Amino acid sequence: MLKKRGQVLESYGQTDVGRRRKLNEDSFDVDDASGLYAVCDGMGGHNAGEVASKLALETIKGFVDKSEKEREITWPYGLDVNHSFNGNRLCTAIKLANRKVFKTADSQEEYTGMGTTVVTGLVAGNILTVGWAGDSRAYLFRDHALSQISRDDSWVSAAWSEGILTIEEIERHPLKNVITKAVGAKETIDPQAVEQILQGGDLVIICSDGLHSMINDNAIQSIMVEHEKGPLADGCAALIAAALEAGGKDNVSVILLRYTE
Repeated sequence: MLKKRGQVLESYGQTDVGRRRKLNEDSFDVDDASGLYAVCDGMGGHNAGEVASKLALETIKGFVDKSEKEREITWPYGLDVNHSFNGNRLCTAIKLANRKVFKTADSQEEYTGMGTTVVTGLVAGNILTVGWAGDSRAYLFRDHALSQISRDDSWVSAAWSEGILTIEEIERHPLKNVITKAVGAKETIDPQAVEQILQGGDLVIICSDGLHSMINDNAIQSIMVEHEKGPLADGCAALIAAALEAGGKDNVSVILLRYTE
């Protein structure tokens, strides 16, 4: 729990291997001290996905911590004037993670082709900055309504943006799990970042696609309505249980944040 100037941010995270996988390749971190909350969903055979997600998470945490303590650091990719300071921190951290994962995969044959999706939330006061690459998501739950903060880097998301597919068509499309961006997949990456102003009573969900690929947004919203006032641990458990009940085809990781003032 993070308390600052009358503002309180509660947090809780949980992960589950699911019902089909033998290994949990997700990595997540809940760090109230730095205000960083992150989920990485690894991919690749022979434990490579687990390696990719852990490498990415460690690299992201390292740069976020360093950029907070050392404001005079060198920014290896420069600063993007379209992003805030925290937006630049997250995008730079994801780019560094991409370089780390890509170089490791390139230099060690057993890790060839590994990668990971990333979604990060960085909270400073009442400002939540979300940075991501891939289809792990960040949601805002406010006034009993769920909205997606991040935008999936996926083929169907791009098709929806261009008016080619409807939301209903996306849910049953055979290419709905095809992502167009992942940390470590290519030598360079262009992550995205947005900011969300938080209001008292807001809940934030940060999750891997093991959640939203198993249950749709309406189901997630219904669960949050039921658990919005209760312990965050219960809300996490309920979301994961619903994903498992729906088939649990993938690892599932969920972080819940509650902001009050």
